[in-house]
Amino acid sequence: MSAAKKICETILCAAIVFVMAVFLSSPARYAQSVLDGISLWAACVLPAVFPFLFLTALLTALPPFSAFSKKFSPVMGKIFRISGAGGGAAILAALSGYPVGARLLCDLSESGAVAREEKFRLACLATTSGPMFLVGSVGCMMYRSMKAGAILLFCHLLSVWTVCFLLRFSAKRTEPVPPPPPARQDGLLYDSLYRAVISILCVGGLIALFSCFGQMLADLGLFRLLSFGPCSEGVLRGLLEMTSGCAALAELGTPLSLACACALVTFGGMCVLCQQATYLVRAGVSMPKFLLVKCLQAALAFGLCLAAGVLFL
Repeated sequence: MSAAKKICETILCAAIVFVMAVFLSSPARYAQSVLDGISLWAACVLPAVFPFLFLTALLTALPPFSAFSKKFSPVMGKIFRISGAGGGAAILAALSGYPVGARLLCDLSESGAVAREEKFRLACLATTSGPMFLVGSVGCMMYRSMKAGAILLFCHLLSVWTVCFLLRFSAKRTEPVPPPPPARQDGLLYDSLYRAVISILCVGGLIALFSCFGQMLADLGLFRLLSFGPCSEGVLRGLLEMTSGCAALAELGTPLSLACACALVTFGGMCVLCQQATYLVRAGVSMPKFLLVKCLQAALAFGLCLAAGVLFL
């Protein structure tokens, strides 16, 4: 084992022990923060994401989806240099939101429906938030403005698609993908439901954990220490858990806070990134390169949303 790996493992162990000690210092307070995270998941994420996790798992295993992907292949190939199956996954991700796109990429990768060269571009394209969360939850419920939600959705998708369009010019030639073997139809409903339940429970667990971590950092004064302006606390909370960060930014109600929320949604925050990494690593996607692209997409989303917010709000 290398010295660097030993150091990293030692630091990780020390951090885990420290978090456990902080939790035990005030168990009632941090147990409540975990409960708050579960409540947030149950109210905002579970109703919107769980049906799509089940339906997309079912849809991608059926022959008509393969036929649709085949017809869609030339369009997505010209724009983003990805296959039709990948294009279908990107559309479903844009309609459904996190973490559907990453899960679809993992499924397509395991079935052999996407080429190795296009997995990274598809990961950057299909990891988007959905209209129900951006327009309904953030826009209407948090900012109390459907117009704000529409601006968020437009700037978020435009920034993701623009960066992914530019990535096509660095793409290597993609070899044709052989058609995957037909999926077994027996037990399809149960298998799709099982995968959806496991996925949504993992999402809920991560949201609960990161809500607790955010409360710990706030109690330790880290947010005050790193304060850089009125949006700082919302941004710092959002870098851990996106939904709570957007809620904090919405209390300001300014074009700058809306732009920060758009950047957070586009980047995802640590909680969303952990949800995505669960599937992307299995698909063979390089996480450092993926994080770099997400930073570029978030920066572009911030600029677009700030300009749109100043003009239209």
